[in-house]
Amino acid sequence: MTTNPHRTGRPAAVSHTAEPRPRLDYYLILSPISARPPEPRAEGILVEEFVRDCDWSTLGLRSAGWTPADGGWWSFASFSRGMRTDPKLSGRVTPVGRGAAEASYRQLGGGRLPAEAVLRTYFRHYEPFPTAPPLRLGPADAPDGFHEQRVYRVLFAKDLRADQLANLSAGWRTPAEDDPADQARGMPAGRLRVGSDLFDWNLRRIGQGLAWCLDLTASLATDADDAVGPVLHELTAVLRRQGLIPVTTERFA
Repeated sequence: MTTNPHRTGRPAAVSHTAEPRPRLDYYLILSPISARPPEPRAEGILVEEFVRDCDWSTLGLRSAGWTPADGGWWSFASFSRGMRTDPKLSGRVTPVGRGAAEASYRQLGGGRLPAEAVLRTYFRHYEPFPTAPPLRLGPADAPDGFHEQRVYRVLFAKDLRADQLANLSAGWRTPAEDDPADQARGMPAGRLRVGSDLFDWNLRRIGQGLAWCLDLTASLATDADDAVGPVLHELTAVLRRQGLIPVTTERFA
C-alpha cells in the first residue's frame, strides 16, 4: 500500500494498489516484573493474526508462542486472552516488529525465525469473537459524493504515556479540523485520501479512562472496499508501535 497514515497536513490523492497479506503481529514475552532484572529480557515470542470478516471487522484470533524451555511452538490462546484483560500479563509483553522478533528468537537460541507462511501453520487454536450486525450510531445516508460511509472502532489494551501521545499527534494531522470535541480534548486525529475514498480517524479514551480506541470513518466512493483493510492494518500497526495491544475491530455502521 502506498498510503501513509503518518502524513500530516491536508488530505492528498494517494494511489492504492493490491496488497500482500498483512504481516503477523509479534510480541516479546518478558520475565515477570517481580523477577525482572534491571534490563528486562525476552523469555519468549508470541505471534498473532486476527481473522477478519468480509467487511474487515474481527471474527477471531489465532496465536502461537515459543519459549526456549518448550523448544517448540504451542498454542498461547489463554495467554493472548489474558494479556488483553490482566494488567500483570499485559505488563509482560511488548509489541514489536518482525525484525525485533527475529533478533530475540536468535538470541534465545531458536535460530532463524520461520517465514510467516510457516508460522501460520503453528496456529493450532482459533479463538472466535462474539459477532453481531453493525450497530448504526448515526445517519445511514452517505455524505454527498460518496457511495457508502462506514464507522469502525479498534479497541486497545494498555496505556499511553504523554510522550507517546505527542508522537501520534506529531505524526497525524491533529486536532481534527472539523471535530470541535477532539479540538477540546487535544487527542491525535488524522485524515487520508486513498484514490476516491476518504478516511478520518481519531483516538479516544473510553471506559472511564480504562482503555483506548481508534474510531475510523471510511467514506467510500464506490461499492469497493479494498482500501479499508490496509488502512485499518496500518493505523493499528502505528498504535502497536506506541505500545498498545489491539483487542478487536468492531463495525458500527
